[in-house]
Amino acid sequence: MSASDCLVTEIPDVLRAALARADDGVVIVDGAHRITHFNAAAERIWKLSSGDVIGRDAAVLALKCLEDDAGADVREEISLVRGDGSRIRAQVVMSSVTAGGATHRILFARDVTSDAERRVRIGLLHAVSDQTNRAVIITDVEQNIVYVNSAFTALFGYTSEEAEGRRAGELIAGRHTDRNAVAKLVKRLLTGGRRSEIETLVYDKDGEEIWICARIDAFRDKKGRVKHIFALIEDITETKQLRSLQQLIMSSLADEIPITDIADRLCRRVEEIAPEVVCSLLHVDAAGLIHPLGGPSLPEDYSRALDGVAIGPNVGSCGTAAFYGEPVLAEDLDTDPRWQPYKAMPLAIGLRACWSTPVKAKDGRVIATFAFYYREPRAPSSWHRRIVEACVNLGAFAIERKEARAEIARLAYHDILTGLPNRAQLRHLITTAIDACPTGSHVALAFLDVDHFKDVNDTLGHAAGDELLIQLAQRLREHIGPEDMLGRLGGDEFVILLPQRNAEAAERVAAGIAEALSAPLRLGSRPMQMSASIGISLYPDHATDIDTLMQQADAAMYMAKQAGRSTHRLFSAEMNGLAEQRLALIAALRRAIAEGALTLSYQPQIRSCDGAIHGVEALARWHDAELGDVSPAKFIPLAEECGLIDQIGLWSVREACRQMASWRRAGLNIPCVSVNLSPINFRNVTLAARLKGILAEYDLPPDALMLEITEGAFMQDSVAALETMNAIRELGVGLSVDDFGTGYSSLSRLAHLPIRELKIDRSFMRDIEKDAGALAIATAVVRVGQGLGMTVVAEGVETEGQRRTLAELGCDVVQGFLYAPALAPVAFERWLIEHCAEQARAMLGRLDVAPVVEREAVKRSA
Repeated sequence: MSASDCLVTEIPDVLRAALARADDGVVIVDGAHRITHFNAAAERIWKLSSGDVIGRDAAVLALKCLEDDAGADVREEISLVRGDGSRIRAQVVMSSVTAGGATHRILFARDVTSDAERRVRIGLLHAVSDQTNRAVIITDVEQNIVYVNSAFTALFGYTSEEAEGRRAGELIAGRHTDRNAVAKLVKRLLTGGRRSEIETLVYDKDGEEIWICARIDAFRDKKGRVKHIFALIEDITETKQLRSLQQLIMSSLADEIPITDIADRLCRRVEEIAPEVVCSLLHVDAAGLIHPLGGPSLPEDYSRALDGVAIGPNVGSCGTAAFYGEPVLAEDLDTDPRWQPYKAMPLAIGLRACWSTPVKAKDGRVIATFAFYYREPRAPSSWHRRIVEACVNLGAFAIERKEARAEIARLAYHDILTGLPNRAQLRHLITTAIDACPTGSHVALAFLDVDHFKDVNDTLGHAAGDELLIQLAQRLREHIGPEDMLGRLGGDEFVILLPQRNAEAAERVAAGIAEALSAPLRLGSRPMQMSASIGISLYPDHATDIDTLMQQADAAMYMAKQAGRSTHRLFSAEMNGLAEQRLALIAALRRAIAEGALTLSYQPQIRSCDGAIHGVEALARWHDAELGDVSPAKFIPLAEECGLIDQIGLWSVREACRQMASWRRAGLNIPCVSVNLSPINFRNVTLAARLKGILAEYDLPPDALMLEITEGAFMQDSVAALETMNAIRELGVGLSVDDFGTGYSSLSRLAHLPIRELKIDRSFMRDIEKDAGALAIATAVVRVGQGLGMTVVAEGVETEGQRRTLAELGCDVVQGFLYAPALAPVAFERWLIEHCAEQARAMLGRLDVAPVVEREAVKRSA
């Protein structure tokens, strides 16, 4: 009997049966390398029958470990080639045994192909998990961490070795983490609920705050039982939390919410995303005084105590930060020397530390402070610093925007030149005075017009005229009572409101003003004699409504002029003859329109960037054989009153287009012509269709025409006017807002209107070179226009300094006497040819200089 036969014989029947039924393949090889046992599992693994292999050499199994004569024990995973040529992954364990003096090898084999594939898939999943920028945590049902990816390590600072085995709540949750919400979400998952998301504040290894959005789900077995809990974590500190601050500010500004409400909302939102802090925003005015803007978590008496405190080198954190323009941290208010005079109130309400950062305007001024108070002595975290960095910029933007809006609002009711109430404010003041007038008393209204003011402008220039009006306003203020009110209608016309004054008292005031004006004013070193004509009307004797009262005062003022000027007149019924004159003027205007007596003059508009012509503005002019030159300021309002403005507007467009077509045929390149239209023109629903017909008639593209409108045209609630404006814009014709800033525009409304151009009124040009306020307003208008994608045109530019300042601001186009007044067509043609020639000479000059510079450079280098 052979040794192998002996071994097989020695295997008990029970063991032989067990080997035959084993899940693992069992192979026994004798010392002669012959297979002596090959069970059913081995047949499945190798795809060979036992009859085919028993008694054969072990090489038939293609196992390298069986080829080794050393007989060492083996445990390995191999790629196994089966009888049908297919491959599987197999785990092989082989041992040697000695029986009957012979050595036998017993080999156990198991098909682990599915396990190997699963390991590959898991490896890929690990690789993918480590590539994502979102942190991954997997825990067991007890919330003990079993896996974290590399993004988790990058975000929180814990390695996988430090994290695995610890409870997730102990690792990243902290004082302000919403543990209850997380616990409810996990409980819902364990009881069969669906996945959910949560936003909460967590903490990294160094204790720094991180706002996250976590999507939490469960891994379940085939029976639906939760085996693991999975969390996909995204850092939303920047993308959501800080951007929410920006969105809050921008939406509030768009809705024109008051700055105090914006500050309050900002502070509340900051306290939501940084629960450790109490937030405060203080405004610093031009005098260096502090005024609370927002601090919803601070007691009202504490905020009131801060109001009006002057900034200084040792005035708490905020006053000191505003004084030095640098952040100030007081880690312990009780001991900080800067807080000693002020610490009692904050300590009493549990505030122990304060970190304040100055908020600066673009020009470097400190306009506010943004402060974080803490309930324990401490310094700000990096998260708090990121919040403040965002809020300081947002706060500066909001405050500067509101300052600009407040200034524009002030200008809407005040004359920019003199600072006096303007026409809109005067109507309000007159209404208030009439409403407050006791029975039996009077309100006197005096209209004052400077005599021969046009001569000053024509001989000394507009700057001298403006200076004269400023000095006149100052002198008038000095000679009216404290209850009287002075305003400017425009040009050289002023109004004096005299509450509770009868005719005799009002005439005494007028006489006193005439006497006061007899002393000459000084324009620089030049004395200037001046006088004024004054007309007076009385409420309720002459009229009971504002419009009639103002018309009567105006009529009385013209009577004073006809009486030789430098005097005053009280309205009387005989002055109704003035109405007849008005009718005569209307008749003359009708004839002028019918007979073609109106003309257009053209003023050039010049691009700031290169001095090339941007376009021309067409300005209506009227010369009457009897009346002489009639100012547009006189006949345009009259045309609006008597229904002639629509004819004048359409005539102006047609004549301007005819002239443009003529110039283009002659080879003159003028990109665009601007025509002024009245708000009344935009109530005509056929305006767009008529414009289209005129452009077609003269074969002009729509962008060759720009229509100028006043702010009143789009501030009105006329649906027809807005529809007409949109139809014109769709046609391709441009719309320009004339005299922007002199009315009270809604910027949010302006942004949604089809406007292509803003024109800064000439009144903004005065002192733009030396007055910070005028410069700030011009800057705001330029930024508003260009921020809305509009071209910005500045009118009334008379000096090179004004042009240079506007160019530095980025103003696109300038227009004014610096280049040319409004010219008749022939005169404009001559001007344009000379301007183009001058531009060409300048360009050639620059080209000539370049070679000279190059030659000089070569000489120096040689």
